[in-house]
Amino acid sequence: MSIEQEVAKRRTFAIISHPDAGKTTLTEKLLLFGGAIRLAGTVKARKASKHATSDWMEIEKQRGISVTSSVMQFDYEGHRVNILDTPGHQDFSEDTYRTLTAADSAVMLIDVAKGVEAQTKKLFQVCRMRGIPIFTFINKLDREGRNPFDLLEELEQVLGIRSYPMNWPIGMGSSLCGVYDRQKVQLELFQGDEHKNIVVRKVDGYSDPLVKEIAGEFLYDQLVQDLELLDVAGDPFDYDKVMRGELTPVFFGSAVNNFGVQTFLENFLQLAPAPTPRGSSAGPVEPTKPGFSGYVFKIQANMNPAHRDRLAFLRIVSGKFERGMSVRHVREGKNIKLSQPQQFLAQDRDIVEEAFPGDIIGLFDPGIFRIGDSLAEKEDIKFDELPTFSPELFCKVTVKNALKHKQYQKGLDQLTEEGTIQIFRTIGFEDIILGVVGQLQFEVFEYRMKNEYGVDIQLQRLNYQFARWIVDEKIDPGKFRINSTLVKDKNDNYVALFESEYALRSAMEKNPTSQFLPTAP
Repeated sequence: MSIEQEVAKRRTFAIISHPDAGKTTLTEKLLLFGGAIRLAGTVKARKASKHATSDWMEIEKQRGISVTSSVMQFDYEGHRVNILDTPGHQDFSEDTYRTLTAADSAVMLIDVAKGVEAQTKKLFQVCRMRGIPIFTFINKLDREGRNPFDLLEELEQVLGIRSYPMNWPIGMGSSLCGVYDRQKVQLELFQGDEHKNIVVRKVDGYSDPLVKEIAGEFLYDQLVQDLELLDVAGDPFDYDKVMRGELTPVFFGSAVNNFGVQTFLENFLQLAPAPTPRGSSAGPVEPTKPGFSGYVFKIQANMNPAHRDRLAFLRIVSGKFERGMSVRHVREGKNIKLSQPQQFLAQDRDIVEEAFPGDIIGLFDPGIFRIGDSLAEKEDIKFDELPTFSPELFCKVTVKNALKHKQYQKGLDQLTEEGTIQIFRTIGFEDIILGVVGQLQFEVFEYRMKNEYGVDIQLQRLNYQFARWIVDEKIDPGKFRINSTLVKDKNDNYVALFESEYALRSAMEKNPTSQFLPTAP
């Protein structure tokens, strides 16, 4: 198969949502269709006996939440599908933001009862910044929820994106009897918990007597009114607008009951883009460009606790990857051999012999990779920098047992490179300050230091609320003493930590020649 054909069959997407919208459940049902798992386990309570295939870390199993991004791959109807399952919890948004840079499109999951929630807004903005297509799945139709028109209006009002419903619910909760497929002009019937096979009834439009027979008079009247309104006042379907991220196709369903998921997957694979170019120092790099290239968007330590290993997740941008090939590590300026590449079903991995643009592979990392590193076969391509976000919570960290300093340093280095936390050092005293986006990151850091590195640490909360990277030829630390402090990040850039907006404004007035950047330069 030619590289053009390999690229054309690939779909690489991330699933974004607020916690508890059903993201892990949807991921599992998609994997089920791809034959990747035989039984979809459910994540319900902390004590659930089965845990989601994509949640592999011990702390995730205990809490029933995803705290790291997982990568899963399967084949379905001639397509090679790469799913990036991201943490929904806002405390892990930084990992999610970076993961979104490796996706070509996004599936936005919305709870029919709750609508657009806070975390969905944040993640949507990252997708919007990148201009990637967004497909919406409105979930939990088997429960009572909000009026579908209200949800569509909220997409427009809150997120600023127009929508085109691909199907429309007939009833909801206890009265749910199916959805009307606007594209294929057919009914898909709801069968409670049994959706091993889709039951479909072809109809001649929504005024067909069969629709009335299945829906009953009340739901039928409601359906006809809704669909007439959509036909007259709704947005027309415009594929170009979908590709630009201006119009989102909307699907209704229930992931837990497997209702509407297969239809969604089949439509998504037809509509979603194949791998797209990525920006670099040499301009956009096309997937079909000769010569392998890719970039590291995530590093994960200890995926297999028995082996204490580290994996770098690499998004392939162009060319063909082959096991054992020699490539240029652009930042280090040297050639390296990629001998043990792996592909994933969360923690389960297979050695991969070859891979193509859009695929995500795991590279064994002896400590040479950082997030954002570029690898290339033929030339020194440097892909655009991945964003580092300003932390909002800060702690001073110390090790309880001084004899464990070596393990402490190793854990600190590895978890920083993985992006679990950001690390800063005070000038002069060399105190270590950790910065995170959410409180749960501190808890995960503490837990992993103890369980993976055998180190007990002490965290002392500091009053700082945000960080700004300072760019100036001459920096005077004396001007950052009131309600702020000057530190250095892991790359030796100067960063000022501030307790308040007032402290930031004062510092800006005192340093008129300095730039105060919310992300690393």
